Amino acid sequence: MGTIKKIVTWARIKSPWILHFNTGACNACDIEIIASLTPRYDLERFGIQLKGTPRHADVLVCSGPVTRQIEDRLIRIYEQMAEPKFVVAVGTCSCTGGVFNGCYNVKGGINAVIPVSAFIPGCPASPKAIIDGVVKLLQSLEEEPKKTGGKNAR
Repeated sequence: MGTIKKIVTWARIKSPWILHFNTGACNACDIEIIASLTPRYDLERFGIQLKGTPRHADVLVCSGPVTRQIEDRLIRIYEQMAEPKFVVAVGTCSCTGGVFNGCYNVKGGINAVIPVSAFIPGCPASPKAIIDGVVKLLQSLEEEPKKTGGKNAR
């Protein structure tokens, strides 16, 4: 791995920018996501910043099930994000469809439409669980180059 690539990977791990997107949840998970960014829980201590545009975000944090109405928007937002991009599904509804699964307009969880990197279950997911899930995602990204880089790796 080149020096420039190592620096870029280090910077992405140390200061990920997130975009919060509600696909139609009851707002309980949204409140918990925003609560995790407040000074009480302080998700920003890990270098995480909330951004308002997908073009600046590294991590897409979704809450709620995927409905037929929101499917195209979710795909468009995901495609607008720069590589490498990660998706975190927060709450039971975004993981599996939750209580809305089986409804005529619900396709299921976020992974029914786009690939998901981390699932944080709960109804609603607590700020502590959200912080734990995001930190574990960042730790897994930090370990990936170590796994692929061995003596014979080029």
